[in-house]
Amino acid sequence: MLDIGWSELLVIGVVALIVVGPKDLPAMFRTVGQYVGKARSMAREFQRSMEDAARQAELDEVRKAAQSVQEVGRIAAGGIGGAARVGAERLARGVATPAAPAATDAPAASPAAAPAAPPAAAAEPPAATGPVARGPAPAPDTGDRS
Repeated sequence: MLDIGWSELLVIGVVALIVVGPKDLPAMFRTVGQYVGKARSMAREFQRSMEDAARQAELDEVRKAAQSVQEVGRIAAGGIGGAARVGAERLARGVATPAAPAATDAPAASPAAAPAAPPAAAAEPPAATGPVARGPAPAPDTGDRS
């Protein structure tokens, strides 16, 4: 920490002996020692509080990770019913679900201002993105109505 050798300490001691005097020198060293002890005590207490804060932050992160793993395990074990139950529990606790839309500052549009939706018959079915098993093809209409 401080790189003070024996020769420097000897010079400091001689100067202190000359300036303070032999009569008051032990009292001065005692006072300096008490101040050094208080400074070390305060530094040790500060270091402990910083270590405790870091430990608490790590525990909070570990606790959150463990809770999310438990929720995933419950969802996987319970299937769809487990997912619904966990969602209901989260709503009861007031925790927003990931699928819930975030609140915005923009005002909600009124239904009257929304454009009219096209009729359901005019809407096209979604395009298939891969092979889809649809069963047997319907028989072509021949027009005979007997």
